[in-house]
Amino acid sequence: MWDFDKTLIPGYMQDPMFEKFGVDAESFWFEANRTYGDYNDSEINVSLEAIILNQILRYAKVGTFHGLNNQLLKQLGGEIEFYEGLPDFFKLTRDFLESKSEYRLHNISLEHYIVSTGLRQMILGSKIEPFVDGVWGCEFLDNNSGTCINEISFFLDHTTKTRAIFEINKGSNKFPIDVNATIDLKERRVPFENMIYVADGPSDVPVFSVIKHSQGRTYAVYPSGSNEDYSKAKKLLDDGRVHSFGEANYGVDSATYKWLFATLEEIADRIVDEKNSRLGRKVKSPPRHTT
Repeated sequence: MWDFDKTLIPGYMQDPMFEKFGVDAESFWFEANRTYGDYNDSEINVSLEAIILNQILRYAKVGTFHGLNNQLLKQLGGEIEFYEGLPDFFKLTRDFLESKSEYRLHNISLEHYIVSTGLRQMILGSKIEPFVDGVWGCEFLDNNSGTCINEISFFLDHTTKTRAIFEINKGSNKFPIDVNATIDLKERRVPFENMIYVADGPSDVPVFSVIKHSQGRTYAVYPSGSNEDYSKAKKLLDDGRVHSFGEANYGVDSATYKWLFATLEEIADRIVDEKNSRLGRKVKSPPRHTT
């Protein structure tokens, strides 16, 4: 399971949108953060993610983002640039598991999910979409004519991202199961201990905490050359939020590539051992002749 901005891509997914409409990205983010700060000083509860979505919506309605609809968001997603090694890394990891006969024997497969507070339609239009099994993100509804986004239809922030994790865990994303339904841990589609969560920063602490507390694996990434982001990732390790961290580089010679591959193999081997052990307990020796 993956965060998106600064985890899979160097910046923010909205950059192609800013370039398309000639909007200064720094000014946009400054305005959003200032608005968030103003509301935080009042008695109204807000989240930064909601402020950003409403600002995009407002820009669209006043014409700054003229003609911004879901189709255009998806189209702009195709311009998103990814870190080195992506999206090939997603396919390589799948191929690695499929190449092992002992994993195929036990029907062990790999699924990739993106859980982002960014814009889902942009992710769906990006180069990585063919390699993922599901995407959670924020969504807009178009107006009746389909020419412009008109309303916020779905919203994720850093705390509600955990809901997506439980949907994957229980199988709600595959079957008609309510995410709040009570399901025995052993009966859940994807046990937490079979999960790996990769993200970049302190805003991912709620998901890091859920996964790590439940025996899953957590990994933080940081952009090469950034001392500040390195320090943030290291603090996540020092605080016990993640198992390890490394540069956001998914090329075959990178430390991140090697850690993720080794961890995938370790999890898959454990699943094989557990299934073989359960099979051994179920199978009884046939009766023998006595002499």
